[in-house]
Amino acid sequence: MTSKSYQALAAPVEFVHEEKRSTFTALLYPVESRAQAMAYLEQVKEAHPGASHYCWAYIIGSAEQPVSVAFSDDGEPSGTAGKPMLNVLTHRQAGNCFAVIVRIFGGVKLGAGGLVRAYGAAVSQALDSAQWEQITELIAFRVEVSFALEERVRHRLQQVNITVDAAEYGEHVTLFAKAAASILEQLEQDIPQLSSGSAKVIAE
Repeated sequence: MTSKSYQALAAPVEFVHEEKRSTFTALLYPVESRAQAMAYLEQVKEAHPGASHYCWAYIIGSAEQPVSVAFSDDGEPSGTAGKPMLNVLTHRQAGNCFAVIVRIFGGVKLGAGGLVRAYGAAVSQALDSAQWEQITELIAFRVEVSFALEERVRHRLQQVNITVDAAEYGEHVTLFAKAAASILEQLEQDIPQLSSGSAKVIAE
């Protein structure tokens, strides 16, 4: 049993890329939900009013197995902005990352190929100065235990900094929580020991 860890953006980044008098201001933000990303988008529009386009892309979760991905060309020719931005985020393993590019048109048309290169380059160069953190994905599990031993099991979970997410009470108590693989392996040994074998740890 192994927990996967992934690289996630740790702090906002700003980078300005220029291409034939057009400016492409790339802004990167750490995000964990679409709502968070869209809130940042509104902030960017307020901070940079009057831009030609506000193109964006995001990866929520791991870049290899994302929880959610999305992108927008915001009026640029289809496939020339949001998708190239997302491709760079994916290639660079940029988890939990929202990228938005504020384009100010400089009077020279770049053509489809030029737009793809400019949007991709702006995100790539912003990522060059990004700070990262490692996120460990947690494994959901449940503990089935008698009423008499519930407090003892809860105490053991607290000792390894695990919060019980929910509990169900029927013929016995079922506690639901999440843990990294290494902690879960330890609990699979500890909890049956402290309950004389009556409590069970079951990974979801």
